[in-house]
Amino acid sequence: MPWKGRPRDPFVDGHGNVWFCGQSGNYIGRFEPGSGEFKRFEVPEGSHPHNLIVDGKNRVWYAGNRNAHIGRLDPQSGAIKRYAMPEGVEDPHTLVLNRAGNIWFTAQNSNRIGLLNTASGDVQALTPTTARARPYGIKLDGQGAPWVALFGTNKLAHIDPDSMTLREIELPRADARPRRLEIDGDGNIWYVDYSEGYVGRYVPASGKFSEWRVPGDTSRPYGTALDHRGILWLADTGVIPNRILAFDTAAEKFVSASPVPSGGNVRHMFFNAKDGSIWFGVDSGFLAQGKPHKS
Repeated sequence: MPWKGRPRDPFVDGHGNVWFCGQSGNYIGRFEPGSGEFKRFEVPEGSHPHNLIVDGKNRVWYAGNRNAHIGRLDPQSGAIKRYAMPEGVEDPHTLVLNRAGNIWFTAQNSNRIGLLNTASGDVQALTPTTARARPYGIKLDGQGAPWVALFGTNKLAHIDPDSMTLREIELPRADARPRRLEIDGDGNIWYVDYSEGYVGRYVPASGKFSEWRVPGDTSRPYGTALDHRGILWLADTGVIPNRILAFDTAAEKFVSASPVPSGGNVRHMFFNAKDGSIWFGVDSGFLAQGKPHKS
């Protein structure tokens, strides 16, 4: 990377550009794979963006994790529109767009899960029943309902977007701490347990759990991405350099492990459906692209 600042949470836009957060450096970055050029966009002082997403108009939305706002960045002018959070929501964390173009998000230390109406700027926020549940990773299922990994406890959360009611689902092990999750085409919830080193599957239709131990004595699975072949990619941050592991969700087994050459932790990953590659940032100052072998 041309700048320091913990590059993380990349997202590929409609033009093939890769956007990412410079969390500790307080900037948003753009990488053009064709030219190899980087561009830096400044964000308001003290934002320390944690996560970003790109909408259908190629506008960049980022989580102002340290100063309680979600920002919209115009990639042409660099202008930023800020959406303030309501009282009690101090740290927007991870964002996901719904079909209406509104944004569901987590606020880990505020113990909130929110919905930003991008047209009006209004925010609705829900609080898990569990104190200090630490809502972390978030994804939407095929019906547009959010599922959230509650990193401060051994639970997942599900929200009915019509009634805005929140339900908590307890994982089988008391010491489990789910951090990120993915949802497959059948609606199964795949999560990684950072604390004890497991990959888990929850089937909402039956309420059944299945879990598989991540290889290694000190595994700490963190960033995840689910590709078009049903391969769950995950970053094991329990070793340095981190390993990128592949878990075949159909065969229910790990099928590959690749060390990250630059070392440093991998916190979030993005699957680019256009070319089948995985993008991620590395704390040591690298943006990385993983290209799985074709089979």
